[in-house]
Amino acid sequence: MRHPIKKLLPSVAVALTVTGLSLPAPARAQTYPIDCAILLCLSGGWPASVPCARARAEFIRRITPWPVEPPLQIWRCPMGASYEGDRPSNNAGHILEALYQADSRRPLQSLLVDNFVPTDQALRLVQDRANIDINGPEFNFVRSIRVFDVRYARQYHAGSEGDCERSASVYIGTYGTQGDFTWQRSSITALPEAHVGLERWGQNCPGIYQRSVFVDWRDYEGNYGFEQVNY
Repeated sequence: MRHPIKKLLPSVAVALTVTGLSLPAPARAQTYPIDCAILLCLSGGWPASVPCARARAEFIRRITPWPVEPPLQIWRCPMGASYEGDRPSNNAGHILEALYQADSRRPLQSLLVDNFVPTDQALRLVQDRANIDINGPEFNFVRSIRVFDVRYARQYHAGSEGDCERSASVYIGTYGTQGDFTWQRSSITALPEAHVGLERWGQNCPGIYQRSVFVDWRDYEGNYGFEQVNY
């Protein structure tokens, strides 16, 4: 059975336009509406639509060097508001419920730009992570995203005896429980099977030189996807 988010993606594409979340021009691609589109379209496996095509293009643009950025910047998509004195629920519920008010279908972005914030409560700002609790399994697709930055991988024969020289610098970027993004050192052996160009690493020392960025993910239903950018 298809999950509710995927069923509603066509209407979401419309909602992204009619509610003021129309996808921005390239100069404004870093603003939060595009990240709401990335969140929704990625969860549904990038369905065919103009908003999702633009969202995927921005998702890939962000890993295209340089610099390599988090492909989903969930902190730029306001999914609700946290107020001093209120503890967020342990269950974020459906993604659409987080993004849209059920009665009016207006995005919860209105909490930031209209006058819906009670005057006696201060909005707590949240940076570099989702501003609601997303630790539920419905947001596992966010935490499934991995970015492998192969800053260089070099293999060649050196010296009169033909010794094989190898050196590489690989980093992996991953998302934490609340959508925070961090880098750490990794290795060639940690690259997914779908990565191409380094299959003969360590085998009979063929000459290899590669720089690439590889991102993979699983959508809400667990379907695997990836993209690779060589440079």
